[in-house]
Amino acid sequence: FQLTGFAVGSRMLPLFALVCVVALLFKLTVLVVKSRKTFRLMETFTGPPAHWLFGHVLEFKQDGSDLDKMVAFGSKYPYAFPLWFGPFVCFLNIHHPDYAKTILASTEPKDDFAYRFIKEWIGDGLLVSHGQKWFRHRRLLTPGFHYDVLKPYVKLMSDSANTMLNKWEKYSETGETFELFEHVSLMTLDSILKCAFSYNSNCQTAGGTNAYIQSVYELSNLINLRFRTFPYHNDLIFHLSPHGFRFRKACRVAQNHTAEVIRKRKDELKEEKELDRIEAKRYLDFLDILLCARDENNQGLSDEAIRAEVDTFMFEGHDTTASGISFLLYCMACHPEHQQMCREEISQVLDGKNTVGWEDLSKIPYTTMCIKESLRLYPPVPGMARNTTKPITFFDGRTIPAGSLVGTSVYGIHRNATVWENPNVFDPLRFLPENVSSRSPHAFVPFSAGPRNCIGQTFAMNEMKAVIALVLQRYELIEDSKWKPKIIPRLVLRSLNGIHIKVKPVQPIFDRAAKK
Repeated sequence: FQLTGFAVGSRMLPLFALVCVVALLFKLTVLVVKSRKTFRLMETFTGPPAHWLFGHVLEFKQDGSDLDKMVAFGSKYPYAFPLWFGPFVCFLNIHHPDYAKTILASTEPKDDFAYRFIKEWIGDGLLVSHGQKWFRHRRLLTPGFHYDVLKPYVKLMSDSANTMLNKWEKYSETGETFELFEHVSLMTLDSILKCAFSYNSNCQTAGGTNAYIQSVYELSNLINLRFRTFPYHNDLIFHLSPHGFRFRKACRVAQNHTAEVIRKRKDELKEEKELDRIEAKRYLDFLDILLCARDENNQGLSDEAIRAEVDTFMFEGHDTTASGISFLLYCMACHPEHQQMCREEISQVLDGKNTVGWEDLSKIPYTTMCIKESLRLYPPVPGMARNTTKPITFFDGRTIPAGSLVGTSVYGIHRNATVWENPNVFDPLRFLPENVSSRSPHAFVPFSAGPRNCIGQTFAMNEMKAVIALVLQRYELIEDSKWKPKIIPRLVLRSLNGIHIKVKPVQPIFDRAAKK
């Protein structure tokens, strides 16, 4: 029987191999036909010459110059230009507000190419879902960002910021340069866990390397690598590769972290089942709203949907904000004159307090302009992408068909010299009301725009205001000219060599203690 089975198996092997070859050739033919069709449809958009196999991938060296190269391309090819990633995938890269308006004002879904690489990690949450699912979840989650919910968070943000600032005492005493992003990432993770999930992790004082933050770094790098390496666009090839193994391992670390947060809250809710009893016990947070949300049919979110939204908000609520705050502090260090103007404004508002109140956030207009100017120069999310479900015609008459991949370069729009005068200069006065009113609302889109804008943008702005206020009240930030950030686009904007500054006390320690 075994010999007979072996003989049958041997005869089947050539047939199986033939089927595999035919399937491969068919898939390759489909891709080539699709590629040629895309090339023809993009002919109205001129762009940089592409390599027949690698596309434009080799143009980007991952050395800190890639985003500026995109800006240089934009100056040569107005409004938009095609970018090829390998021989089969092409994005129309938009770098002008008049084009961005057309895409961002639509409800077109996120692209089904790059964003699907993220799904294995954060699931089908608000960031990547579309259609009725996205609309339902957006409606159910919006109450989680009402100002009544956000108010108590400011005190918690202040607490997390002060923990970080206490750790900086040693740097202020020695005057040594230190890397900023790692400190700020721990602080924003601590903050998001306290605010949105009522979870005290003590991650800032625990010592050692935080496993969740390291997994997010790893996942961001691997997703970027997969995007640039066209054989890895295939799920099977990536899955079988060493990078695929590392990706799955990092996914497990990140997802186990959020699963523990959900598990702990569900255990608490076994005793506190009614929403009004939860509110009486403490403030209502994001996770409460997720667990208790009901639509018009009294249907809540599934366990899978809750996990996806928690994974999404955990990542976006700490990593993007960490990027924004880190580059903001760097900008302040590089521009001491603006730093001092912010400090004077903040000192007047806080009047010696070591915490920021909700009412204080609206009283620091110059600091807010500096925050916005930092977000313009260093947008935490440097780009986003959509997949068109219908033909899209832009204001100049050029059209892209349904099924097109469209990338909006936030960094490119924010540094476009036809939109911003001296775009590389830090100038907060760009955000005076009279200057804002004379610009397109799509010239400044750090949180995207339109119906799919960032649901957490008020949360992020509040945290940036609270943190910068406490930092500048306590420390003077000083640039170290030997360390210039080499900015790189990942899922968020990062620096290849970190972000380094020095700090020194604004006033003697005993004076601060007396004021407390």
